[in-house]
Order: sequence, then structure tokens, then C-alpha cells
Amino acid sequence: MINMKNTADPLYLSAREAAAELSVSPATLYAYVSRGLVRSEATADSRARRYRADDVRALKNRRAPAGGAKSGDADRVAALDSAISTLTAHGPLYRGVLAVRLADHATLEETATLLWDVDEADPFSAANLPSSSETLDTVRQSTLTFSPLARTMAIMSVAGEEDPRAFNRSIAGRTQTGARVMRLTAGAILGASPSGLPIHRQLADAWAPGNRVAEDLIRRALVLLAEHELNASAYTVRCAVSTGLNLYDATVAGLAAVKGPRHGGAGPLAARLIDTLATGDLAGGIRERVALGERFPGFGHAVYPGGDPRADHLLSALSKAGADPHLAVDAPRLIREATGLHPTIDYAIAVMTRMLGLPVGHELAIFALARTAGWIAHAMEQQDADVLIRPRARYTGPAPARMQPTEAI
Repeated sequence: MINMKNTADPLYLSAREAAAELSVSPATLYAYVSRGLVRSEATADSRARRYRADDVRALKNRRAPAGGAKSGDADRVAALDSAISTLTAHGPLYRGVLAVRLADHATLEETATLLWDVDEADPFSAANLPSSSETLDTVRQSTLTFSPLARTMAIMSVAGEEDPRAFNRSIAGRTQTGARVMRLTAGAILGASPSGLPIHRQLADAWAPGNRVAEDLIRRALVLLAEHELNASAYTVRCAVSTGLNLYDATVAGLAAVKGPRHGGAGPLAARLIDTLATGDLAGGIRERVALGERFPGFGHAVYPGGDPRADHLLSALSKAGADPHLAVDAPRLIREATGLHPTIDYAIAVMTRMLGLPVGHELAIFALARTAGWIAHAMEQQDADVLIRPRARYTGPAPARMQPTEAI
């Protein structure tokens, strides 16, 4: 576990910092606090208070008009309490531990046990493997030509039906099921039977055999991608689980949501950008793309306007491991200078897959496999909440025609 006591606390902002982040006056900030939109705590100096950075940034994002919403609708947006993770300027914080520090040494399995708050027996013991069956083997063989995520969704649907422990709600039972789900996901993505080997080693052995740096790079990437608070797929998982689904079905819901190009599907788009940047005049190609008004997939993250710390961590590791400096260093710098946008973790993953010689599309597979750890954490937390998630819509359709006095109501 990483010692956080002697480092700058990424969880809190001063009143001046919070007000500046929201572009409001201190009086407005205090009004937000009084309405419960921003949490504050006393400091050692009783005359000052500190404010939760994640609340401030969440409120800032909600105040921005989007999808027809009006500025100021933040008051009406529901928030879910969660102890799993939060987003800070230093990157995601996994139960009090910065992901970028965890990535220096942890495996995805160790990260999962942290996110799941496991303090009992290791759910990733060698004996806790998914059960095999003739039906599962048939599904696995018949879907080998499918994309990795489509194959995984098919296998997961069948596995949930065949696992007699799928609905076990004890703490140990759920975490053991979570471990089986993750091992089954890894095997399904690889088109192989589940294994008890560390997941990063399974990927490296299958995708980059003999590459001495592949294991470490894949391990880092998996840890950095494991969780990212209430993103689209995590919220989808929580909504699904709130209806009473098991962890297998919850993972299917997450896989369906993560495929979109605005979520996990951003990685393949970044990989296609890299294909265009890798040949010819790098600076000229970027300049032409900017002149034509074309986007740069994998650049600009709404949560990290000052730069995605996860991308910085992985790109640094890639540079040290011998990645093409034009892609790992020069392209991010030139694009930042031309657009003001910083690389995201999606771009860094795309640089990694190119370095390892993997076809476009593997970025999404890595993203989904890693994020399974976070989905399971959210699923278990939602099970504990035991509340059906049922948002209300604000009706904007036509008003009903005026009824005649004689009409029955």
C-alpha cells in the first residue's frame, strides 16, 4: 500500500481554488455547500475550510450546457455516493491510492482486490477457476471468428447460467465470483480457456511472445485502466445490477456500453491516427490536419484539461522501453502546441499496441478487460446499496391538447 501522508492531498481545494475552478464568487461557493452540492471540512486552522475537489469538478462539468440542458441544472443532477474511486488532477484515486503510483508495481489482480476492498482470502487463488463445460467450449469454438468483445459477451452470458455460485451474495462469494469473471473475460478475449496465470502475463505470452518489455507495459496499462469512477459503462453496470442481475450479466452490460467510440472505442480511433502520423512528415501532417479542422482522436480529456496523468505515466514507460520517439514524445508535443490538447490514456494505449505489433482493435480489448475490475467493484457496491436506480426524465414534449369540459378526466 502506498503511503499518502507525505504527499500533496489531491482530494481537497481551498475556498479560493474551488471558487476559481467553478468561476463563481465565494458566496456562490458557500451556497453550493449549503445545498449539499460540495462537501467541505474544517482544517487545522479553524478559520478556514477545505472543499472536496471531486465535488467541485463534478459540479463544474454538470453546469456546462450539454445535450440541451440549461446552465444551472446541476442542482437537479443526482449523484451516487461511492467509496471505490474518485478523479483528481493527479489521476484516479483507487480507495485512497493514486493509480499512477499503483501502476509502478501492482498487477490487475492486486488492483481488483483493492477496488473490491478485499481483506479476507485472496479471491485469485489458483483453485478459483471458472468451471468448464461442453456448452461453454462449444460457444468458445463457435465464436473464434468474432471480435474479442462479442465473443466475451456470448461466453459470459452462458457462464452466468452455468455457474451455481453466480448469485452468491456473501462477501467472500462475490469476490470469488468476481475473480472467476475476470479470468473468464481474459480467456474469452484471447480465445482460450481460462488460466490462473496473472492476466498481464497471459496477454504478453499470447500477443507478444519473447518481447522482454511486453509484460511490464501491459501490466501498467491494465492497472491504469482498471477504474474511472462513474463513467458511462460503470453507470450502466450499476443500473443493471440494481435490477438484481449477477456479476456475469453485469459484465455483459459493461461490455456493451464500453464499445462506443466515445468510450473504450476511442483507442482504435487513436490507433488509426497513429497510422497516419507514423509515416511521412510528422509536423506537416499535424499542421495539415489542424488546417482542415480534423479531430485528433486520443487527445483532449474532459476530466483532465491539463493533461491525463495516466497517459503521461504510460508514455514515459513506453519511451524508456524503446517506443518510437516520434509517436511517444514528438507527436504529443506537436499536437499540444497546435491544438492545446493533451494526450489521453487512449492514445498511450494505441502507442503501446503499435510498439507490440498488435492489430488495431486490441486497444479496446485491453480497455475492456482492465475495466472489468472496476465494473465488478461498482456492481458489488450497488448490491450493498440495494436500491433500484430509476432516474426521472424532464419532459420536453408537446403539451396535451386542452380537454373539453365534458371530457372525463
